[in-house]
Amino acid sequence: MKIVLVGYMGAGKTAIGKILAEKMNLPFFDLDQLIENEEKNTIAAIFDKKGELYFRKLERKCLENFLQVQQNYILALGGGTPCYFDNFKLYQADDITSIYLKANLTTLVSRLYFNLQNRPLLQNLDKEALTEFVAKHLFERNSYYNQVILVQPTDENSIQEISEILFNQLT
Repeated sequence: MKIVLVGYMGAGKTAIGKILAEKMNLPFFDLDQLIENEEKNTIAAIFDKKGELYFRKLERKCLENFLQVQQNYILALGGGTPCYFDNFKLYQADDITSIYLKANLTTLVSRLYFNLQNRPLLQNLDKEALTEFVAKHLFERNSYYNQVILVQPTDENSIQEISEILFNQLT
C-alpha cells in the first residue's frame, strides 16, 4: 500500500502519518526529512543559504526519486510540495492513495504560532501577519490540496482519533 499525505503546515501530516504507519505496519517517511538527509542540512538552512527555488527543485527531485523506488509506505509531503511544478500529478497514480489532512485557518494559526522557529517561511511573523499569510496560502493551495482521493478534516479530533478513522477507511 502506498499512501501520500498532503496538507498545510501544522495540519498533522507527520504526527498522524507516524501513528497510521504503525497501525498499518508500513514504514513512514517525511519528505522534508528525506531532503534534509540528502542535503545534510535543515530545511531552514537550505532556504536561508540557497533560496526557495533551489529547495523546490530539490524537493521535486526527492519526491520523484522516492515514488519511483519505494514500495509500501506512508509519505508526508511538505505543505507546499503539491503546488510547485506539477508535483501533485506524481502521486495521482492508480496505486497511490492520496489524503488531504484538512485543518481550518484558526486551527492552523494556533498550531503554528508556537512553533515559528522551525518554519522557515514563518519565522518573522506576528500572529496577525501569520493569520494573513496562512489564509492567503490556503486560498492559493486549495485546488492542489483537493486533488486527492480522500479529504480528512483534522480540526475536531485528536491525532490518535484521526489515525483510527483513516485506518478504518483504508483497511
